[in-house]
Amino acid sequence: MTTKIRPRLDDPAAREVAEQAVERFTAQLQRGLDTYDAELYDSDFAADVLWGSPYGETLDDAEELLDTHRVLMATEAAPPSRFEVVRVTAPAPGVAIAHIRRRALDETGFSEMALYTLIERDGRWWLAAAQNTPIVEPHA
Repeated sequence: MTTKIRPRLDDPAAREVAEQAVERFTAQLQRGLDTYDAELYDSDFAADVLWGSPYGETLDDAEELLDTHRVLMATEAAPPSRFEVVRVTAPAPGVAIAHIRRRALDETGFSEMALYTLIERDGRWWLAAAQNTPIVEPHA
């Protein structure tokens, strides 16, 4: 049996810029959630963002997603939470892939982990894809 050598895709030269982009993106999400402002929350989403909800739904249109987020924000569906950057990788200049956790401040609220892909275009970073997964205790 031969062992395949797997490449490391993270580009250390691109990582600092990617980390800065993810920090700015995360702060924008936080401001949007704190104010229940869907437009602010979604302002860095590309028009053709690929979005996977924690409920198994998928979307590929920012306007449709914004409509959904408007409803969720109006009903304050997400509990007061803090976004935390968990890890960032930069497989190429202008590309950032990040795990970002949304942790509910009240232990009875739901939390989730998301995998975000940001792409830089013309000096601005855009969310290209996201997958949100609820954080639940494993079954015993």
